[in-house]
Amino acid sequence: MKRRTFILTAPLALAACGDTVLREEVLASQADIDRVAYTHPGPKSLTLFTMKNVSSGNGAHSGLMINASQRVLWDPAGTFGHPSIPERNDVHYGVTPRIEQFYTSYHSRATYYTLIQEVEVPPEVAEMALRMAIANGPTPKAACTRHTSRLLGQLPGFTSIRSSLFPNKLADQFGEIPGVRSREYYEDDSDDKSIAAAEIDAAIRADQ
Repeated sequence: MKRRTFILTAPLALAACGDTVLREEVLASQADIDRVAYTHPGPKSLTLFTMKNVSSGNGAHSGLMINASQRVLWDPAGTFGHPSIPERNDVHYGVTPRIEQFYTSYHSRATYYTLIQEVEVPPEVAEMALRMAIANGPTPKAACTRHTSRLLGQLPGFTSIRSSLFPNKLADQFGEIPGVRSREYYEDDSDDKSIAAAEIDAAIRADQ
């Protein structure tokens, strides 16, 4: 059965992290953030998402899910988003398992798959990552991996990670951290997101 993401954003097409231009700030209200805040059960963790071209294997984008006192998705210079998911400067709040699946599905289609690498971390490391992601501000387009690798490299237990512009190089470094669990996620959606957009929006509206 064909699967589609239920996240709508404009533009829907994913082309790496975009152009090298500064991005405008996105500032959800604190009330909206508090309303959706989600604490995920189990150990604290960091999950690196790397979007890869199916044919070439080249990396196109990096994102980071941070499971700390609350779970967020940091999608630097990304195109993921929807009005129902509060965002402040690339940090998306209220990341339940449903939203996590939307994020993974959004980036996975016939031409791209998602490499998912997760590692458990001490609570204080997760909180440090959360604070740093929030403080980072809007990431310039095309700088997703540089900012993600820079954040990770400052965390205890991750100092072996060096700054990189290339998603695959970051994924390789992250994969060398002890305890990392990796999996790949595939979908068969077409790259023609104009057709999917109306279906996605209708599904979101139906859920609201």
